[in-house]
Amino acid sequence: MSLIDVRNLSFYYEGTYDYIFKNVNLQMDTRWRLGLIGRNGRGKTTFLNLLMGKMEYQGKIITDTVFDYFPFKVPNSEKKLMEAIEEVDENCEFWKVCREMTQIGLDMDVLEQTFDTLSHGEQTKVMLAILFARENHFLLIDEPTNHLDMEAREVVRDYLSRKEGFILVSHDRHFLDGCVDHILAVNRQEIDIEKGNFSSWWENKRRRDAFEQAENARLEADIRRLKMAAGQARRWADKVESTKIGKKSMEYERNRDYVGEKSRRMQQRRKNLEHRQEKEIEAKKKLLKNVETTETLSLKPLTHHKACLVELRNLQISYGEKVVCRNVNLKVNQGQRIGLKGSNGCGKSSILKLIVGEDVPHEGQILTAQGLKISYVPQDTSWLTGHLKEFVQNYELDETLFLTLLRKMDFSREQFEKPMQTYSSGQKKKVLLAMSLCQQAHLYIWDEPLNYIDIFSRMQIENFIKNTCPTMVIVEHDRKFLDNVTDSIVSIDFQY
Repeated sequence: MSLIDVRNLSFYYEGTYDYIFKNVNLQMDTRWRLGLIGRNGRGKTTFLNLLMGKMEYQGKIITDTVFDYFPFKVPNSEKKLMEAIEEVDENCEFWKVCREMTQIGLDMDVLEQTFDTLSHGEQTKVMLAILFARENHFLLIDEPTNHLDMEAREVVRDYLSRKEGFILVSHDRHFLDGCVDHILAVNRQEIDIEKGNFSSWWENKRRRDAFEQAENARLEADIRRLKMAAGQARRWADKVESTKIGKKSMEYERNRDYVGEKSRRMQQRRKNLEHRQEKEIEAKKKLLKNVETTETLSLKPLTHHKACLVELRNLQISYGEKVVCRNVNLKVNQGQRIGLKGSNGCGKSSILKLIVGEDVPHEGQILTAQGLKISYVPQDTSWLTGHLKEFVQNYELDETLFLTLLRKMDFSREQFEKPMQTYSSGQKKKVLLAMSLCQQAHLYIWDEPLNYIDIFSRMQIENFIKNTCPTMVIVEHDRKFLDNVTDSIVSIDFQY
């Protein structure tokens, strides 16, 4: 057993005035399986980089632990996998890597392939196998589930549940529940650790938030009462004080000591009330420090005069000689929310592109209702560059509504001034989601909308869909999200 001891850790990026972390203190056992969660832009990856010593910081990180980071770059991805593994870690014991590959569900035939020909899921599994083959290393695993289909996520989740000694960054609630025993939460003002999985942490957080909000309401009522009492005391004190001024009568001389004492007491009462008020305000400031609030998103979808908006008949999609799917039959009726499920490469994204009207080689029929308006969120965000104002103009969006939606999805006003190429992957995805929510459409087509999106925003989007009930076709590998927002799931893998 070894400890990672973080003492008074503070960090901010050069050129900014806001701390990412300030006076963070925590201890982690290297046998724990920690799930690292937090809002987009809160510093999860930054925290991992600080642990690895890649950035200068204030405070101390005391440990003798050796850290490994996922994902890492494979120098020669065009070489056969066996040779590529040896180049990644020349000191590795190859039999241990093969053992880990078997445990994570990889066929040994992949050793004859080059790394760059492997699927995203296979590449993820190979990299994890290499890292876990090393002994006495603590792994920092940064979002391994992105672009993994549901089946691959289950395999990786089960694999990690049998391991120990890692920090896992993930926004998939179902995935976290199955493989972590502690939650490391990057909150608004601090980082805290709690034993358990995501669901137990979330339930405890809800209780804490409810207590803090109730206590906050009580303090606000006390502050209002104290303000009124302090105001009344001030008026009385001033009135008594005024009797000491300009009074030279015999009666005043006889009562001067009494009036002075009365004035002193009233002034003291006023000061005591104001002091109590200040203490209550300070107590109030300490509350709600970690309460994550999510505002309600809204949308007004259009209603089409036809019940069936899209129909696919005997659809087959091919790229060259490779058939990716065949015999796909699908109807999208108004008011439906359909999830497309299947392994990577089975044609889900291609189906969405066809519905949107993109040129994809196919056979079969695609029937769309006349005058159908579609809002599309693509999977890829790498093309987002320039400033938001230009983006708004190019897509003819309502700027006020667009920026309001981004604010509701936890964008700071400072982000509005930055070019989009500097945004995190999660922030770029939120830009596309805000664009879609600005567009009034009959049908909303979303391709993996939750990639890189934080857990709190996922729940916010989930609640929005359940409350608004737009007609949607969604490709998404977050099982809990898909189960909660769709009324039917079509499996493309079984369309053969």
